[in-house]
Amino acid sequence: MTLTPGKLWGLRRMADENGLFKMTAVDQRPPIKGPIAKHLGVEQAPWEEVARFKGLLIETLQAQSTAMLLDPHYAIPHSVDVLSPTKGLIVTLEDSLFSETPEGRLSSDIDEWSVAKIKRMGGDAVKVLAWYRPDAGDAVNQAQKDYVKRIGEECARYDVPFLFELLVYPLAADAHQTKEYVEMKGKKADDVLASVEEFAKPEYGVDVFKLESPVNAADADGSAEVQQVFDEMGRLAGRPWVMLSAGAGKPEFRKVLEHAFAAGASGFLAGRAIWLDAFGAYPDWDAIRRELEGPSAEYMADISALADASAANWAEHACYGAGGARFAPGDASFRHEYGDFGDH
Repeated sequence: MTLTPGKLWGLRRMADENGLFKMTAVDQRPPIKGPIAKHLGVEQAPWEEVARFKGLLIETLQAQSTAMLLDPHYAIPHSVDVLSPTKGLIVTLEDSLFSETPEGRLSSDIDEWSVAKIKRMGGDAVKVLAWYRPDAGDAVNQAQKDYVKRIGEECARYDVPFLFELLVYPLAADAHQTKEYVEMKGKKADDVLASVEEFAKPEYGVDVFKLESPVNAADADGSAEVQQVFDEMGRLAGRPWVMLSAGAGKPEFRKVLEHAFAAGASGFLAGRAIWLDAFGAYPDWDAIRRELEGPSAEYMADISALADASAANWAEHACYGAGGARFAPGDASFRHEYGDFGDH
């Protein structure tokens, strides 16, 4: 697996000097908009309130982050000028509103937003979340595969890393129903593993996986049995991967990371495990800031130290071969061989 120059540069921008990803997600929309709207007793959360919270996250958490994941609705227009240019910029592409059908969920892009615009504004990577269940309806699963494949092709065209997030979800017949962006209770490890196996195929063009725990976070107990499932997920990914928190609590997510790092993960891209406790103080902005600068920052330092001790350098992943990820062609032929957008 050879990385093109733009993808290599983007991935390097997202990691620290040791090739570890310590990334904070600020792109969440429903988990922030919903509680604000409920507290204010309105149907739609005011743009300024949502954006203000995201700006505070960037301001308080960027120091310990190697990169931050921002959305074009709130975080970028309100606070991209607060983000240090020494930090990687990952930009979300998928709409938080999805189509719920009897056969499963369908993903789509944010309206009037694209891979081209993300590249044009200087994004270091494109992030897309796709809901996926191997046992969903055939038409739904084919549509999801086509969606991810198209994004992969566009990221290849514009030579920008494709960071792909997978989440299993409840189908109509499942006992635990939720439309929230939280871990599905009672999820099956086989569904997670089969989803990773599918999208690890080369036609999807995924550069880094952002994966959920293959077992419920509360069950990440340090056992050899659970570790075996994480090991299999890392094997199936076949390229660098990081863990997402899916709304897990701080202690539970830390245990998930211990398993993930032992299985070869290169870091994390997490949001609510880091900042959700602070958000609970809304609308007391002073209390939110204190919590972010205190317990949230302390937790970020803790899981970053865990990554330092046991996570894997992404650039040394076996998928890149014996020499690891490196610039190619490293000679005078570079400018001749490196094509314009649309050239392959």
